[in-house]
Amino acid sequence: MTDTQLVYAYAVLRRTPEATAAAAHLRGVAGEAIRLVDPATATGPLAFAVGHVPPGDYDDAPLRAHLDDLDWMESTVRSHHAVVSALAASGAAVLPLRLATVYRDEAAAREALDTRRAYFLSLLDRLTGHVELGVKIYATPDVTPPEAAPEPGRDTASGLGVGRAYQAIRRRRQRRSEEAWHTLAQAAAHLTETAGALAVDRVAHTPERGSLAGSAPGTNMGNDAYLVPRDRVDAFRTGVLAAARATPGLRVEVSGPWAPYSFALQPEPASWPA
Repeated sequence: MTDTQLVYAYAVLRRTPEATAAAAHLRGVAGEAIRLVDPATATGPLAFAVGHVPPGDYDDAPLRAHLDDLDWMESTVRSHHAVVSALAASGAAVLPLRLATVYRDEAAAREALDTRRAYFLSLLDRLTGHVELGVKIYATPDVTPPEAAPEPGRDTASGLGVGRAYQAIRRRRQRRSEEAWHTLAQAAAHLTETAGALAVDRVAHTPERGSLAGSAPGTNMGNDAYLVPRDRVDAFRTGVLAAARATPGLRVEVSGPWAPYSFALQPEPASWPA
């Protein structure tokens, strides 16, 4: 480690023997050792989990350049998440920090931690004993069942010409599709209410579309995060999946438990000295 290295902060947590022991075995986004640092005043159990990283990758300009490198970003995200997950697995309440929260040195990190000490402690009090679970709701049915098209050059039984008959079929299919979607939207809203009743908080994320949706079948109608007591994870999962099975046309994915990323407000890094 040299004095020119930057300090990458992964999470805020309470310093406990278990968290300290877990950090001692971790490596971060640059393969660096992870350690816990205390606030500038060194009072109370609050700590940052940090690692020292090279400015050549994590100073302002190179970091901006890396944002366009998908392989670099994927590796960094995975390493960041691995550190946070390992700390959470130690039993500590963890506030995950935003990706690439970087300070000029440990003094700046300690000062930032000290400045927001009361706020961080209040969040940790709220999140202790809780985890995040993700719930994605998909619409799966074929809402436009096939109909036989009229044969070219012949009128239908209704007396319409072929072109007009084709347009009428399209309108009926569209109307059925809209009705089916409306029914599923109501069912998805009810399922969301069911999940919310089993959790203590919810954050609604934007449903995934296009490339973000990956290869998951169906249309993503809901993409939410729930804050759930650790001892109610199984009950939450069972309740949500049971509600989905009772609703034809909906498919649900429950992921986690995770550290509560969606419920930890991310602090901005302190201003760096000139």
